[in-house]
Parts: sequence; C-alpha cells; structure tokens
Amino acid sequence: MKAPHALTAAGLGTLLTLISFTAPLATVNSTAAGLGADTAGKTWILSSMSIGLGAVLLSTGTISDDYGRRRTFQIGLITLAVASVVCALAPNTLVFVLARVLQGVGGAAVIASSLAIIAHAYPAGPSRAAASGVWGASVGAGIAIGPLLSAGLDRALSWRDVYWFLFAAALIVAVASQYLVEESRTETTRKLDLYGTVLLAAGMSALLAALVEGRQGWVSADVIGLAVGAVVLLTAFVVVEYRSDSAMLDPALFQRKPFVGATTAALATGAGIIASMSYLPGFVVVALDISALHAAFLLLLWSGTSVATALLARRIPPTVTGQVQLAIGLLGVGVGQLMLFGIDDSSTWTRFVPGLLVAGVASGVLNAALGREAVASVPAGRGGMGSGANNTARYVGSAVGVTVVAVIASRSGFDGWNHAALVTATISVLGAAVVFLLQRARVDQDESASVTTTSAR
Repeated sequence: MKAPHALTAAGLGTLLTLISFTAPLATVNSTAAGLGADTAGKTWILSSMSIGLGAVLLSTGTISDDYGRRRTFQIGLITLAVASVVCALAPNTLVFVLARVLQGVGGAAVIASSLAIIAHAYPAGPSRAAASGVWGASVGAGIAIGPLLSAGLDRALSWRDVYWFLFAAALIVAVASQYLVEESRTETTRKLDLYGTVLLAAGMSALLAALVEGRQGWVSADVIGLAVGAVVLLTAFVVVEYRSDSAMLDPALFQRKPFVGATTAALATGAGIIASMSYLPGFVVVALDISALHAAFLLLLWSGTSVATALLARRIPPTVTGQVQLAIGLLGVGVGQLMLFGIDDSSTWTRFVPGLLVAGVASGVLNAALGREAVASVPAGRGGMGSGANNTARYVGSAVGVTVVAVIASRSGFDGWNHAALVTATISVLGAAVVFLLQRARVDQDESASVTTTSAR
C-alpha cells in the first residue's frame, strides 16, 4: 500500500463527513420551510448529526482497531450515503432528524478510522506530522465547503440536492478505498466491550438530546428526564470500564498527561471556536441582512484560512512539541474570538474579517496538532481509540458550546453576540492554560526522572 493513497482516502472521507455536518448551517431556513419545521424543529435540524457523532465516535474508533480500519471506514461511508438519501427524500422533520443522526453514526466511523488509517500508513515522526496536517486541512475544508455547497445548490435547485451529492460522493470514496487502503488492525485485539458500547451510546445520546431540547426551556420533564438518564448511564459506563478486562477506553489513560492534554484541547476547541462559528452564519444573516450564500463566504474566511495553515503546519520545527502547538493554537483562537467582540448595529461584514483570519490561522495549527496528538497520546496500535476519544471530546464540547452560545446570543441581539464571544474566547484561553500547565508538569517530571537516573548511576 502506498501511504499517499491511504491519506487521500482518509482525507476525502473526513472531508465528506464535515461537509455533511455543516451543510444545514446555510440552509436551515429553507430546509425548515420544506419540512414544515417550527423553531424547535430548526434546532434539531442543526444539532441532530452531533448526537450520532458523539454517541459512537469512541466505540467505532475502538472497533476499527480490533476488527479492521478499512472495513469500519467503508461501513461508515455506506451508512453516510444511505442516510443522505433519506435526508434528500425526507417528508417531514422527524424523518430528516433521524436520518441526520444516522449520518452522524456513519460519520463517526469515518472520522475515527481515518486517523487510525493514517497512523498505520505513516510512522511516527515528520511524515506522520505532515499527514496529520493534511487530515486537519480536510476538517477545515469540509467546514468551508459544506455551507457554500448547500447554499449554492439551494439557490440554483433545492436544499435537498446537497444530500444527493453526499450520497454519490460517499459511495465513490467507499469503493475507491478498497483499492487505496490496506486493511489493518492492532496486533493485540480484544473482545468487543458490548456493555460499554451500549451504555456510552445511550448515555451520550441522552446528554446531547437534553442539550438540544434544553434550548426550548430547561425545566421541562423531557429535559430533566434526559439529563438524569444521561448521568445514570454515563456513570454506569465509567463503572463498567473500570471493571472490564476489555474496556474500550482504558481508565489508566487519564493518568497520561499527553492524553489529558489532547482531550482537553479537543473539548475546548468544540466548546470555543466551533460553537461560535456554528452560530455565526445564522447570526450575520439576521444582524447584517445578508444572504445565506454571503454568510457562507464569510465563514470561509475562517475555515479556508485554517486549511492553508494546517497544510503549512508541517514546517513547524520539531522542537515545538504537539502539546505546545495545541496550547498556542487555542490561545490564538481565543485572541481571534476576542476580536469579534464589540459588534453593534453600525458594523458591516468587514468588521468580522480580522478576527476570523486570526482565528483561522490558529485553528489550522490546532487541527493539525489535534490529529497527531490524538494518536500519539495512546498506546501504539490504538490510533482508532485515540481518534475516537479525541473527536468525542470535540463534538461533545461543540454540543455544549453551541447550546451556551445559542442561549446567550439569541436573547439580546448584538449584546448577546458580544457576550457569547467573550464566553467562547474564555473557554479557548482556559483550555490553552490547562494544556500548557500539563506540558510543563510533564517536562518537570521527565527532568526529575532524568536526574534520579543519573544519580543512581
């Protein structure tokens, strides 16, 4: 197998998943009108894919390591394709939302296995760092293309046509991966952690559903029931993992500072920049009275810049560790978000440009480093598990962040946006501080161990 071929397939699969994830951002109004959705329905249209992603990312990552990374990748793409057809044909909001959840399940398998495929194809070092940069660029490119493609097709034809595109593209990549990707699995396979898989999927689904429903009101019986159910199920998951001989997520990983740092960075990325950028297109359409297509182009300033920076991240000197890159990326993202503070009724779209460009540069560094550290922070051969855990943190963070931003920003116009920008910037900066402190603690620990060894000699 030629590594570049595997990277091409992994990058394209990730690209399609992110296109699917962001497509409704620019067409939520026309999609809601076509499906007869109310305000609550719009919320579900935007958020339902996150439930599928968050519920099974860790499970599919672990399964890909033990039962075949290419196989998991292909099954994910086929699931994404089938769900896209249902989205295109959906007669009402319920069917569409269920199909979007299924898209998330398929996308989770694609994202988790794609990083594991790259880790298998490229040895640790500069070559893997460059490949991780390409993977990070595919994340940014998907975010950039999704709203543009859906808005363009909606304007020319219908909001449904982007799902026909996803159907065809996902099938093509699934077939091509049979020839581009070598099948691989870890040398030390384990039996399926069935109880852990079911408990995690159910618990994450309940948690994310509670966050979505909570935007309509936090004291309803449905929200409280979902929240309580999530706490019970996720607590049971933790207990099962501690007692299991074949845990999908080894609790001992949380004693490893690189793993905790990478997971914290992913969580802060989701709750910070991804949350604010998810809200941006809808906000500027209303606040600046511009079209959905123009809003998608504005988002492109951030996501497109992140693509270029992720590809250039391989030129960062090896002396700058991945954990330091995560801290620098989060800090830069926080600065960019702070530059989006101070919007008022006299602002035009140009007011957003400097902050979006700064955040885009930092996001590129962050995406490239996250892909690499997700694999580097777990034992060799467990790249799928590392990818699944890291991306679970990212999408759970996104779900929490989007909820917080929506609650803050939707109630008081420009002031709401400004308050939300401060909150998400703070999350990013705090994430940077935690990652940096973990890195310093690790360096101090290594130096102490080195001194002890030298003294013993």
